[in-house]
Amino acid sequence: MALAKNPNTNTEPKMSLIRLEAKEDEKTGLFYLEIYHPADAEQPLVTTEPRYKTAAAAENDFIAIIATKTNLLR
Repeated sequence: MALAKNPNTNTEPKMSLIRLEAKEDEKTGLFYLEIYHPADAEQPLVTTEPRYKTAAAAENDFIAIIATKTNLLR
């Protein structure tokens, strides 16, 4: 699937640097994240422990951690 050009800049879209996949642990029913870098890697760079009740909660926690760390660097 080809990505469309950005209509505001008429430039090609950039490739994602990371990929997040929230997955459900069969034993606990909780979700964990697999973080892939580069985005097209076959194996995850990082896998979290299953501790989230939903996939959305796992993804939101990741975003919150990144945002907090970024704000600490300022």
